[in-house]
Amino acid sequence: MIKKNHPVEAVKNQSFASNPVRLLQKPMEPESGTVTSRNPSQFFLNLSRNLLLAYQSFGVVYGDLSTSPLYVYRSIFVGNLLDYQTPDVIFGAFSLIFWTLTLIPLLKYVFIVLSADDSGEGGTIALYFLLCRHAKFSLLPNQQAADEELSSYKYGPSQPQSPSSSPLNRFLEKHKKLRTSLLIVVLLVASMVIGDGVITPAISVMSAVSGLQVEGVGLELNGVVLLLACVILIGLFALQHTGTQRVAFVFAPIVILWLISICGIGLYNIITWNSKIIYAVSPHYIITFFRETGSAGWLSLGGVLLSVTGTEAMFADLGHFTAFSIRLAFAAVVYPCLVIQYMGRAAYLSKNITSIPNSFYKSIPEPVFWPVFVIATLASVVGSQAIISATFSIVKQCHALGCFPRVKIVHTSKHMFGQIYIPEINWILMVLTLLIAVGFQDTTLVGNAYGLACMTVMFMTTFLMALVITFVWQKNLAYAAIFLLVFWFIEGIYLSAAVMKVPQGGWVSLLLASVFMVIMYVWHYGTRKKYNHDLHNKVSLKWLLGLGPSLGIVRVPGIGLIYSELATGVPSIFSHFVTNLPAFHNVLVFVCVKHVPVPFVLPEERFLIGRICPRPYRMYRCIVRYGYKDIQRDDGNFENQLIQSIAEFIQMEAVEPQLSNSETTSFDGRMAVISTRSNATLTVSEQVDSTGSTVQSSKSLMLQRLRSEYDDENPQLRRRQVRFQLASSVPGIDGAVREELLQLLSAKEAGVAYIMGHSYVKARRSSSYLKKLVIDIGYSFLRKNCRGPAVALHIPHISLIEVGMIYYV
Repeated sequence: MIKKNHPVEAVKNQSFASNPVRLLQKPMEPESGTVTSRNPSQFFLNLSRNLLLAYQSFGVVYGDLSTSPLYVYRSIFVGNLLDYQTPDVIFGAFSLIFWTLTLIPLLKYVFIVLSADDSGEGGTIALYFLLCRHAKFSLLPNQQAADEELSSYKYGPSQPQSPSSSPLNRFLEKHKKLRTSLLIVVLLVASMVIGDGVITPAISVMSAVSGLQVEGVGLELNGVVLLLACVILIGLFALQHTGTQRVAFVFAPIVILWLISICGIGLYNIITWNSKIIYAVSPHYIITFFRETGSAGWLSLGGVLLSVTGTEAMFADLGHFTAFSIRLAFAAVVYPCLVIQYMGRAAYLSKNITSIPNSFYKSIPEPVFWPVFVIATLASVVGSQAIISATFSIVKQCHALGCFPRVKIVHTSKHMFGQIYIPEINWILMVLTLLIAVGFQDTTLVGNAYGLACMTVMFMTTFLMALVITFVWQKNLAYAAIFLLVFWFIEGIYLSAAVMKVPQGGWVSLLLASVFMVIMYVWHYGTRKKYNHDLHNKVSLKWLLGLGPSLGIVRVPGIGLIYSELATGVPSIFSHFVTNLPAFHNVLVFVCVKHVPVPFVLPEERFLIGRICPRPYRMYRCIVRYGYKDIQRDDGNFENQLIQSIAEFIQMEAVEPQLSNSETTSFDGRMAVISTRSNATLTVSEQVDSTGSTVQSSKSLMLQRLRSEYDDENPQLRRRQVRFQLASSVPGIDGAVREELLQLLSAKEAGVAYIMGHSYVKARRSSSYLKKLVIDIGYSFLRKNCRGPAVALHIPHISLIEVGMIYYV
């Protein structure tokens, strides 16, 4: 029910005389793979589905983690441990790798972190939005009470405790600087992941083709091998536009074949060279390792941590699979194959210490060398594909946070919403990756940068998980403290060793993260300043009511959609337009498109409709809500859905006494969730046929001819057009309601115009030099070189009216 005492409220479970308007609740589905029914057929159906997803996960999730054996031992021993290459040290290095794989990917991620999903979505941004909903840490503008009624909003404990019951919660919510610091941490992790998208392809492909350097081939990395690596990298990025769906079933066999190959090679080396390596799983060998190597052994941990690079992909790609399928694939196949491979390599090196620089390829039996080389190259490409796709997803989610410039997002799959392609980011990644490959020409230096980036991401994820344990899972603070201290101690040791490698290549990851962090900060800062300017300069409702129903100007036929970032109030762009043009449309709709802290918003809950002024003014407000992983499709159906939603709101309002008797009070702010799935008020009479001929309307012949010519010149932008008619018999409809509906339909037939502000943001003359640098140079450069808001919102160019605005912030 719409309540007077709430600024914005959703209509929930309230039936009306003619057509029910409900906020549909989507029941939470249990995780796939759990037994929810005693029906054996349902159990086998869930099991078969998870087995299929586990198979697919090999090609998307585990490519990066599975190719780590290509460069781990080389990174450990080439450098600090040149004087400590003894069998005991090699046994200790394997023991470190074994326990690192066991504690971080298996214990931390598989058993704990994968349970912290956001309605099935994983990753750092998902953790942040999950915290924002349960602890009110969000800094997103326009957050309203109605957003908390979304079906996926209350995901978590069935009976969440009141936020005020936690002193820690109250303390964090009270201090905005702490919430800002949390956002900075999240953006830092996102920047590191984007940096991984640059470093991973370089180190994976370079390590794979380095097999051509083994004895008997005689090629140098700075020659033909480097050229081959660059060609593979260019081909990898050139194929990104096809997406991963078409090749998912091709990628998975490659990784599975790779895992089987390295497992077989590992078993061969254990049996052939040194079967006593099995005893090295004892932590005793770790103590021996550090006793012999000292500080050099601590510095070599930067190479050990490369054995778990790619672990974050298990959580980041959770939205494409289920937690059960990812756990099954890792525990049953990936983990044992990697352990056996590292164990077999250590057995080989204990008897062939001089082979450490090219230990992987030299440990391969000669008859299978070339098949394994081909499989390794293909597997490295698959591993790179996974992190590049994850980079695209991170950029999209950062854009939903308002922290990344608008870019072109191409959805490569009709069934898997998370599979996207961003052309601008793809080519930037390709150029940076080629620069790293050509500039370093050494996998050890690139590995130092790679390890620092990956361990920083894991370190920050541990911190966010501790917050999730406290605020979302609502466990005792002691559990969060134990989790934080244990894994921060383990990861802190690795991170400290990785930081020491900053001069030897680690600076690359810091430089990349800093560049992307600056871009995010500048865009977020400029966007917030622009929003605050709109918020403080919006038109008062009293001034609008004083103009009268005609607004003091000529009201022309049609509907005007006025886009603004404000969810309440009238934006200054409206008064600017009115003072410069003496005419406006009969029906005005103030549209606000915003992202909310949930992964997806159901279509039935997407539109919030309200009225700004009394009924004769014909002015409405529409808030369109999208989740941070939602697809904003260019299907040309937005206008039709909007008209249906407004018609439903008009009809619902007539039977709502709290609104029907409020002709003189403030209208702006009271809104209702409108579902247009079953509209008994409006019927569709005609629509565009397959050839693109438009419906007949009340438009002039000149306008019809212009529209037809534009559609012929731009067939890719041709939109679905329908004609609405008021149903002949609607029970209980009021005369005034029928008249308003008829005017709405008449305005729709006359045409729809989109009004947007073409803004120029400038710093005030009194601003500091740093602020002028950020706004006048940084933010202006990003705005000029990113996609315009009209293009990002899929607004037809022929119907767009832009109003020039200068913002002095």
